[in-house]
Amino acid sequence: VQLVESGGGLVQPGGSLRLSCTVSGLTYDGFDRHGMAWFRQAPGKKREGISCIAWSNDFIYYSESVKGRFTISRDNAENTVYLQMNKLQPEDTATYYCAAHFAGNCQTFEERLFEYWGQGTQVTVSS
Repeated sequence: VQLVESGGGLVQPGGSLRLSCTVSGLTYDGFDRHGMAWFRQAPGKKREGISCIAWSNDFIYYSESVKGRFTISRDNAENTVYLQMNKLQPEDTATYYCAAHFAGNCQTFEERLFEYWGQGTQVTVSS
């Protein structure tokens, strides 16, 4: 199973980025049966779960740190989950990871539940 993130980069404060995470190799239990989430880890800090979308697409979670600025979505036909990030601030600088949880409904959002992880994409917010 491979999760490949893309879309990171350098952006000025107040700017936007859209991250993508494309999943391959989920042969028996497909992408559409997995809850998908985004985590981030800033230098010297613990990894933080910031958003999750249920496998059934009927529940979405945002952490307080990103609520109202970030939007998670999924395209099951493309095996891809997205994170639209608006109004970015320097404190959003981190490596962003996507993760997959079989049958995940995101109502219990714990890092330990996610079986598959991407390698991460760097987001830097700086003027």
